[in-house]
Amino acid sequence: MIVGKVIGSLISTRKADNLIGSKFMIIEPLSALHPGKDCFVATDTIGAGIGEIVLVATGSAARIGMGQENTPIDAAIVGIVDSECDVENIRS
Repeated sequence: MIVGKVIGSLISTRKADNLIGSKFMIIEPLSALHPGKDCFVATDTIGAGIGEIVLVATGSAARIGMGQENTPIDAAIVGIVDSECDVENIRS
């Protein structure tokens, strides 16, 4: 699981049929927890907003967690971190 910050959204008007209605967000992994990881796109069905810290499942866990085992999803937002948590300042 990756902890990251939502830094933007991505709009795709043409996509696979089973992705219609999906919202795509750009995630920046928190450097203190995931040094050297690049930004990536994740689907969002829980309503995360730009600037929020989120939990992201990747690979088959993303598809299973979304209940979409046959959908081409590699990363999915599965949780929003509570604002009182200070995960951005964790030191490794």
